[in-house]
Amino acid sequence: MSDAKVYCAGLQCGKETDSQLKCPICLKNGIVSVFCDEDCYKNNYKSHKALHFKEGDATGAEAYNPFPKFKFRGGVEPHYPLTPKRAVPESIAKPDWSQNGLPVEEQKNDRLNEIPVYTKEEIKKIRKACILGREVLDIAAAAVKPGVTTDEIDAIVHEETIKRNAYPSPLNYYNFPKSVCTSVNEVICHGIPDKTVLKHGDIVNIDVSLFFQGFHADLNETYYVDDGSSPLAKETINTVETARECLKLAIKRCKPGNTFQELGDYIEKHATDNKCSVVKTYCGHGVGRYFHCAPSVPHYAGNRTAGVMKPGMVFTIEPMINEGTWKDVTWPDDWTSTTQDGKLSAQFEHTLMVTEHGVEILTARNKKSPGGPRQRTK
Repeated sequence: MSDAKVYCAGLQCGKETDSQLKCPICLKNGIVSVFCDEDCYKNNYKSHKALHFKEGDATGAEAYNPFPKFKFRGGVEPHYPLTPKRAVPESIAKPDWSQNGLPVEEQKNDRLNEIPVYTKEEIKKIRKACILGREVLDIAAAAVKPGVTTDEIDAIVHEETIKRNAYPSPLNYYNFPKSVCTSVNEVICHGIPDKTVLKHGDIVNIDVSLFFQGFHADLNETYYVDDGSSPLAKETINTVETARECLKLAIKRCKPGNTFQELGDYIEKHATDNKCSVVKTYCGHGVGRYFHCAPSVPHYAGNRTAGVMKPGMVFTIEPMINEGTWKDVTWPDDWTSTTQDGKLSAQFEHTLMVTEHGVEILTARNKKSPGGPRQRTK
């Protein structure tokens, strides 16, 4: 008899259990999903059913759209079923939401609304987490090509993260079902990896976050899906490169004494100059001891966010730049955010630390990092 521990399959539970209550639909499809009790099964069913094959398709051979009545704005739609929640070894330290989905310590800290200033010893750990995050992102990015699914990217991120004795921060965060966010074409952010197949001409943002020795790293980049068979659309390159440049310009404005508020002015000016828009719904944030905390770092002009940069502060800048309107819409999965007009969105993110005289990019690219800028076409 196996001594392996069994955990409740409910994303809002995740507790160790000796229950024998299994989801009957999963059993038919060759998946073992155990729940604590009937109440746990009922309370978690809405999120759990994402694992189920379409009725009548017991083999799961065909992907399906779980929200057929929703008006999707572009060409990207969800392709279910999702693969089961990926396991994390017991030996790896986990954030408090790993079982029940609730970041309780983060929520308590939010009430203080104070920007953390880290010690030298804490910064060493944050820097190490960021180095690992860069390694994981680069490995995932190297796999981007036509024919690869976003779920395959999730599997790579998950495995590479736990290989480094780290926890993938998105996994079960407010019940997010995967270990990374993959946002394709018009998806602005928080795309859930599924059976979506990347094709030539797409763009995909890979947003990696991991938890190591008590601290989080957070970074992302947008990559071109290009097999060289035909030139990429000039609008695609302009949107992606504008997003990349917006982040670079904002980083140049980071130093002690400058405000977080002013970063949005520089970002929006550059976006507008390149006939793009800036998403207002989502922003950069403090990171380190908490996955998300103060300061908030909006990317649009004229924002009223509080805070002055001081040495030892750690935060992200992650402008989301759209080809068309800045307005967004959220899918019924309560996560995936897309542009309202279905046009492209691109994003880049670094974790940054304010130093005595400027800023350090903790998640900086290296010479071997995949991707990188391309020349705009006329």
